[in-house]
Amino acid sequence: LKPTAGSSDIASEAVKGAMYSDHGESIYRIIPPKPEVVPRPPMHQSKHSPDKPPSCTTFALLGTTCPTVANVAGDLEGKPVAAGPMPRGAYAEDPAGYLKKCARSGGKVPTLAELKRQHPEALAPTELKPRTRLGPPRKEEKPVMNLVTAKNFIVANAVEVILAAPKKLPEGSRDYLKKEDYGKTPKYLTHIKKDIDAEYQYIRALQQAREQEEADRMRPLSEEERNGLIEGLKTKWEQVNTAYQGGTHITKLDTMGKMKRKERHESELMQIEKDIEKLSKKNIIINADA
Repeated sequence: LKPTAGSSDIASEAVKGAMYSDHGESIYRIIPPKPEVVPRPPMHQSKHSPDKPPSCTTFALLGTTCPTVANVAGDLEGKPVAAGPMPRGAYAEDPAGYLKKCARSGGKVPTLAELKRQHPEALAPTELKPRTRLGPPRKEEKPVMNLVTAKNFIVANAVEVILAAPKKLPEGSRDYLKKEDYGKTPKYLTHIKKDIDAEYQYIRALQQAREQEEADRMRPLSEEERNGLIEGLKTKWEQVNTAYQGGTHITKLDTMGKMKRKERHESELMQIEKDIEKLSKKNIIINADA
């Protein structure tokens, strides 16, 4: 049987469906389908001439930093080209083109006196500031509301000074001995003295209160207490002396312990003797809080 056109389309669709739907083994995969050829669209041809410069371009702004555009209307005749870098050494200064002396003035620089004498117009100000304060009226100006007077103020002032009575001065010098408060103490010194006296009294009161507190804490030592303290000190002196006499046979103090022990006994004996000497006196006052 000869396959028809309709049957071939159906077979190709079936092969495509089997290939994309079934991933297993199939007889339709033996002959792969023909790839579809997509026709390419025609190439775009611009209707504008490539030789004309673009409109609203910035390439035509050579030598300026103004942020604007050119050729807005599209009537620029040449195609603008961006300015490239200048060759090396183009920015270097000419060694022989430095500014010479008096090159701008055309010769010797004139002094201020010469400039005032020869070219006074050069020193004239180019612009004057407006006057903020009105000056005196001019002689050609008429007085306001026709207020005129025939009085000569210069002559009038001279006559007034000549006819003026002399100023009366006080007779003699001022006698300060006849003042009301002469020889009296000023009031402010009286107030200051009162303040100082009050401060001294306050300090004395504090000292007296402190001395009274110390006197309340002090009391005389009774005879029984004094004898008891002396007996206790003598007993202690006997003990320390016994310990001290026990080491007097050691004539060679070859260790630090022996030296320290001897010095401690001697200092204790001297202190006890001083305490016994103090307690041997009468009328001993002690601190009750100690």
